[in-house]
Amino acid sequence: MTKDVSWLTVYGFGAHIKSTQKKLIILQKGVIEEHLLENVKNLLVIGGHTLNSATIIHLLKNGAYLSFFEADGTPAGIIRPYGDRSQEQLQKMQFDLPRHRYATIIAQGAIRSRLLAIERLSELRGVGLFYEGESQFIHTSLDELAYLIKLDEIRRLSRLNADMYYEIISRSIPEQFGFRRRTMRPQCDPINAMLSFGYAMLFGNCCVSIIGARLDPDIGLLYEGTTGLVYDLIETFKAEMIDTPVCRIATEALAPEDYELTPNRCILSDDLVKRLTEIFQMTIDNDKIDSQVDNFYRAMTKNEDFTVMY
Repeated sequence: MTKDVSWLTVYGFGAHIKSTQKKLIILQKGVIEEHLLENVKNLLVIGGHTLNSATIIHLLKNGAYLSFFEADGTPAGIIRPYGDRSQEQLQKMQFDLPRHRYATIIAQGAIRSRLLAIERLSELRGVGLFYEGESQFIHTSLDELAYLIKLDEIRRLSRLNADMYYEIISRSIPEQFGFRRRTMRPQCDPINAMLSFGYAMLFGNCCVSIIGARLDPDIGLLYEGTTGLVYDLIETFKAEMIDTPVCRIATEALAPEDYELTPNRCILSDDLVKRLTEIFQMTIDNDKIDSQVDNFYRAMTKNEDFTVMY
């Protein structure tokens, strides 16, 4: 994949980021990376690293942005070249997008991704998970979405299908864990708590890619409000990257000592959090996320077809 907007990411802690007049040099854990400054359009710094002012100036002179994040992917701030207005132009393009068409594509992709997840879980458990009429309703929703006129109607049907999906996959989870449906925070069962943890990791990774492409994460399509675009672009990835591994853990490896239930919330153990982090680092496909963000960018700026991956 060739990106129109090339972003370079430095994760973790302890890297030394230096530069010459033409090269960006990154020293981390004894490994040296070198990149031509002219090829770096956005340097994404996640976590704690050493970066001197001369390197910042070299990057800015070459037209690069510098974006800073907390270790979990929460945006902290952006430095951009003096007088640069490209971000405002991209924001206007995002505002002018045909939201109805994009929201429909995202909602349909989310339903298809969930249907695949249900099939995988049915195979894993060796039993059918659908009750009578549910499969037909979901497939009918796929067709209905194309004919809905208002965004609110698309969002309502999308939420309805999402609610039904969580109730369906709950049938693959042992009853002792108390998972019946997706709930808002604070979560009171270990499955919802694990899902929230995984979605937060997925959210952070996608947010980094969106800012790397100089897109505004707050201009959503299917989702409205703060970080709406992030929620849009992770919608079709949740089922494969987070839900399926969480259901597998619940079926095969979740023990009473992995969590604690208090009167108003479920607390995951440190050991479980460590295991989840390692698992999600494998299941969250950053290349696929980058490709999805790049597809959205190209659809917006070059009028190419917008498609969703799952």
